Amino acid sequence: MKIIYSPECAGYEMPGHPESPRRVLASAELLKQKPRHQFVAAQPCVEADVLRAHSKRLLETVRSGDFQEPDTPSLPGIFGHALRSAGAAIHAAELAWKGEPVFSLMRPPGHHATKEQMMGFCYFNCIAIAVARLLEAKDGPKRVAIMDFDCHHGNGTQDIFYKHERVLYVSLHQYPCYPGTGLESAFNAHNYPVAPHTEEKFYLEVFDKALGEARKFGPDLIAVSAGFDAYRRDPITQMGLEIGTFAKLGQRLAALKRPMFAVLEGGYSSKLPKCIDAFLDGWELGVVPKETEE
Repeated sequence: MKIIYSPECAGYEMPGHPESPRRVLASAELLKQKPRHQFVAAQPCVEADVLRAHSKRLLETVRSGDFQEPDTPSLPGIFGHALRSAGAAIHAAELAWKGEPVFSLMRPPGHHATKEQMMGFCYFNCIAIAVARLLEAKDGPKRVAIMDFDCHHGNGTQDIFYKHERVLYVSLHQYPCYPGTGLESAFNAHNYPVAPHTEEKFYLEVFDKALGEARKFGPDLIAVSAGFDAYRRDPITQMGLEIGTFAKLGQRLAALKRPMFAVLEGGYSSKLPKCIDAFLDGWELGVVPKETEE
């Protein structure tokens, strides 16, 4: 498994904010203990990449730092950090299209950023930027399915690709929950809201239905918004998944037998590293860890 990562993504922080540097630092520390993982340095994307998914106005707003968003604060260097996170997603997508399993372990996350607006800890929509670039490539995929299992609905990704004939967006998320969208499905957006405190058995049944949409679509590439905040001890959500559940999600996604890459979205528990590790084990090795909890 290739892991796109740069410790530079830990270079911004707002005290008390759940989207903290420790999320990725601790995860990288754990994953580096497994020799099969090959770490690849993340590089920033260029502005033209951002403009495939976002408006010029949003690009310039993030660059200027002249904005007030309580959840998505203006912090020193955030423009560069957002470009680097999006660049990592692009690199992951390109390697996946060549047949390698790839995970982008970067921050800030992206799936809430719409074409015109930053929100929900997200400045630029990394997975949307990566997919848009690959779709434009001469020898790129013709159809891409974006599977989003973050606990929050990826309203930004849905907004950017809404009615796009070559993209399927599928989201499984807690409802009610921030941002309050994703209750209904329409066109190429298939939403699967589940109630707070949903546990593994029912969640996996719904996830299997969601995967059925991907199979029917017949994608050439799978892009995964991998959020781990549906873990039962996440501090900002109310779901009931175990660490081992994420291994089972990895197994199921791998069973689609398509080139696939994943990018880190949410997940704010101290157990995030173990959740990611379990997901990668399920995806690459097809195994569920024996010890799934503390």
